[in-house]
Amino acid sequence: MAGRSMLFSETIHVALEAIGANKLRSLLTMLGIVIGVAAVIAMVALGQGARNSVKDRISALGTTLVTINAGQWRGPGGVASASDRAALTMDDANAIAERATSITAVQPEMSRQFQVSYSNQNTNTTVNGTSANYLDVRRFELAAGRMFTDGDDGARRREVVVGAQVLNDLGLTVPDALVGEEVRIGSLQFEVVGVLRPKGTGGFGDPNDQVLIPLSTARYRLMGSDRLRAINVLSKSEADISLTMAEVRKILRREHRLDASKQDDFSIRNQADFLNTLGETTQVFTYLLAGIALVSLLVGGIGIMNIMLVSVTERTREIGVRKALGATRSNILMQFLIEALVLCMAGGLIGVAIGMGSAILLHTLFNWNTAVGPSSVVIAMAFASIVGVVFGVWPARRAASLDPIEALRYE
Repeated sequence: MAGRSMLFSETIHVALEAIGANKLRSLLTMLGIVIGVAAVIAMVALGQGARNSVKDRISALGTTLVTINAGQWRGPGGVASASDRAALTMDDANAIAERATSITAVQPEMSRQFQVSYSNQNTNTTVNGTSANYLDVRRFELAAGRMFTDGDDGARRREVVVGAQVLNDLGLTVPDALVGEEVRIGSLQFEVVGVLRPKGTGGFGDPNDQVLIPLSTARYRLMGSDRLRAINVLSKSEADISLTMAEVRKILRREHRLDASKQDDFSIRNQADFLNTLGETTQVFTYLLAGIALVSLLVGGIGIMNIMLVSVTERTREIGVRKALGATRSNILMQFLIEALVLCMAGGLIGVAIGMGSAILLHTLFNWNTAVGPSSVVIAMAFASIVGVVFGVWPARRAASLDPIEALRYE
């Protein structure tokens, strides 16, 4: 038993010596594995970071939030013209508020892109006409000032609450500096009554790049339309979400005079639906990126097999000497497998370090959301090991099958 252990340790020693004798070639051989593993780690970190960002963003909106969006009529030829599309109006929002029994709040909103100007600065942003309960429903907080009230909405006052990104775009860094000032939206002057606290970004759109104005002001003074972009409602509890969605659907079908033969001309989604849909999308995206990166590992494996075959040819005489001195076929096979495995594992470790460093660098320099999970490191290292074994078998078997007499004669 001790003899076998000594023989195995000697085999490892010989394999490591062979790698050390050709340092530059060994480093270049590992390069494909390094690049492959680093790419896998970095790509999976980006994908996982995107998933976490979407999850945090949606969770921040509240688990009891239900969103109703306008649908559109579809005929045999596809989507109808814009004028024929179904719409959500204030009548729909009022009907939901009056008849639904499982909700605690209704928040309608309409939005459009406008240029917002202050002093000699301007920016294009989303102007969101909404109700006074926007902060409570959408879980926003104020950094300065106040939110407009229901009375301001009823009086159609020209008041605006500015998002954090808009504040920066207008050349200001202190929220209090803009409160009480006048900004121009389109052709109208508005008084800034509040500034929103920054909210994490992720998914689609930036919640900080918007301004809020009273809904009645948007309807009658700025946009001149009764069509809503969406109606958000809060269910009493997570357990009541299904009941809330059923109630809203029933109310809107009655409001839109849809009989049993007609499909809904609106869509109702809760946060779990958004989370599942976007989670699946980012997961597919992560798998795609990881799959592309794994190709680099395969290319690296082929490179290792090529170098190992060259090594077998160069060391034919050495193999013959070892066999003549008593080395068995399994000893030779093990030696070359160990060489391939060590090259892959060393390259894998370097690749993991580079991949994790790249993920941290992307987050630090570009503020990209990245998350390196233990599973991605384990998978990358396991795949690197498999590549080492699989692509090392053929050169190892070729070395082990050499005839010792012919090998000794090789020049």
